[in-house]
Amino acid sequence: MTLKLYYHPLSSFCHKAIIALYENGTPFEPVLVNLGDEESSRELRRLWPLAKFPVLRDDARACTVAEATTIIEYLDIYYPGAARLLPADAQIAWQARMWDRFYDNYIHIQMQKIVGDHLRPVGAGDALGVAQAKTTIRTAYGMIDAMMADKNWAMGEAYGLVDCAASPSLFYASLAVPFDPALRHLRAYFERLIARPSYARVLREAEPYFDMFPMSVKPALASARESQ
Repeated sequence: MTLKLYYHPLSSFCHKAIIALYENGTPFEPVLVNLGDEESSRELRRLWPLAKFPVLRDDARACTVAEATTIIEYLDIYYPGAARLLPADAQIAWQARMWDRFYDNYIHIQMQKIVGDHLRPVGAGDALGVAQAKTTIRTAYGMIDAMMADKNWAMGEAYGLVDCAASPSLFYASLAVPFDPALRHLRAYFERLIARPSYARVLREAEPYFDMFPMSVKPALASARESQ
């Protein structure tokens, strides 16, 4: 197999990369990594000493590609499929990159701060940091609701990079910061995202591991099943 993806099924950033692979049916070998096990993580640490996933290894081109966004762009260039995930039009492409960073910085990473706080020892929590992260997420939710008032996908009618980023960030963020019922465009967009076959498959494959996650995923999974 030319492509290997080093990943973990619970990782939201791994979800983002896997969605892109599934969207175009790109053949790859999934390599599940347990960072707490030296043998399991040895190869990942050799390829990428920071030991952060996802990491894509392309043996045919002798390339190691880290970071979910970069992996998606790499696939678009060297393993293109029927679906172009980064718009060819430069005017739309820069906007797609901006909104991709928006989801990563203002939802994805903020969500990870909240999840990380759940994993801290008793008495070592960061209540202020969690409150700030939730405020940022709520502000971002409002922006998404306005953005999605008149279109199906983030950049229009074509599913792409931004939607890959939005899917796991909104799925996990909704567990910590539920959507305001008044944000009906956000909610409708989320339902389209989790009903998308590529992400529905990612969620099915992750489900056996969700008991390891520090928050209940049942509400979001129930919504996902209703949308399919």
